[in-house]
Amino acid sequence: AGCSERVAALFRRNLQPTLTYWSVFFSFGLCIAFLGPTLLDLRCQTQSSLSQITWVFFSQQFCLLLGSCLGGVFKRTLSQSLVALFASSLAISVVFAIIPLCHNVVVLAVVMAVAGLAMGCIDTISNMQLVKIYQKDSAIFLQALHFFVGFGALLSPLIADPFLSDTNCILSNSTLNATSNLPHIRKSLVPHHPGNLSHYELPMKGMVVTRVSYAFWIMALINLPVPIAVFFLLYKERLVPCFNNGRRPLLSADELAMETQPAEKDNHSSLPPKECGHDDLFSCCQGKNFRGAPYSYFAVHVAGALVLFMSDGIIGEYSGFVYSYAVEEPLSVVHKVAGYLPSLFWGFITLGRLISIPVSYRMKPATMVSINVVGVLVTFLLLLIFSYSVVFLFVGTACLGLFLSSTFPSMLAYTEDILQYKAPGSMHQAGRVDMGGK
Repeated sequence: AGCSERVAALFRRNLQPTLTYWSVFFSFGLCIAFLGPTLLDLRCQTQSSLSQITWVFFSQQFCLLLGSCLGGVFKRTLSQSLVALFASSLAISVVFAIIPLCHNVVVLAVVMAVAGLAMGCIDTISNMQLVKIYQKDSAIFLQALHFFVGFGALLSPLIADPFLSDTNCILSNSTLNATSNLPHIRKSLVPHHPGNLSHYELPMKGMVVTRVSYAFWIMALINLPVPIAVFFLLYKERLVPCFNNGRRPLLSADELAMETQPAEKDNHSSLPPKECGHDDLFSCCQGKNFRGAPYSYFAVHVAGALVLFMSDGIIGEYSGFVYSYAVEEPLSVVHKVAGYLPSLFWGFITLGRLISIPVSYRMKPATMVSINVVGVLVTFLLLLIFSYSVVFLFVGTACLGLFLSSTFPSMLAYTEDILQYKAPGSMHQAGRVDMGGK
């Protein structure tokens, strides 16, 4: 009871920043899932081939990787983190708004690269800021954070669906022949598999008839409150230069956190002997910072990276792979029925993240990670054993989505428990310390 009261009080104290980080992750989900369903209409808009338009996927995903690394540069102080989140969430709304204006595939790829950078920054900063605020109690809030990315990923295809072309959106002499292949091509392009689609001939010249622009403008408007929420958080923390005429705290945000942090010796064996400095970008990579660190410190990082690498890789690829697998021999599932598999997968990921919010409050992160990893392995094993069963393909897809759903936030919370990440740069840690002493 005392623990629940403490967590509830901590949540109330940090309500605005927590809701802001959750909303920013909704932007991430909204932006990550729209490209697959709308790609054929974007191909028509840019009058490009399938092989050319699928480079847009690579542009977004590669820059998402770069953005995740770039986000680490801005996580050092609350001011840098919030400014980066504001710019990133605003960039996503701007990207949604200008995608309908991109009539060249290269320009579209550049715009999606900007979206990827913004998504990567959001991914890194939002996770780390929640860990800084809640530390040992971060598991339940990380699960909620990743529910919002699942909710956004589930919502964006639903917004786009009414505006997708039922027939080929470039009218030409070959339109009639190409139209019958559209459902199969559309499903096979989720998330980014041009692969065996090169033998499909779609017209590249003719009159463009597509209404997909309306979907992007709707998503731009839906996302617009997110950068506004981040700006209000900046204003509340008195980090907006133009609005700093009022009374300021006696200490800055970082100094206040440093002053209120109790000076106690850390006896945990998994910690490195020295915090990484902030003098330059590569200070954390210097060997002197890791001298004396036990092997377990590096083992936890490597194990966590491998688990996240495999789980995120499966989430990114499975929805496109399972459709292609279902329609081919030996299963030969009807295209329309196979089209439900990606939706089932993402639906159970979202459901699993929702269920994980109350479960993570009762269950340790280590237990959840173990259940998830074992569940994924057992599900894949059963999918191999029953590889000729259409029914079990649907059951296995649902189970796989369920077990993968909470792997990332659980692993992040687990490594925080072991490594005892410190957050001297977070203004919110002062509230954490004050409440711990009451």
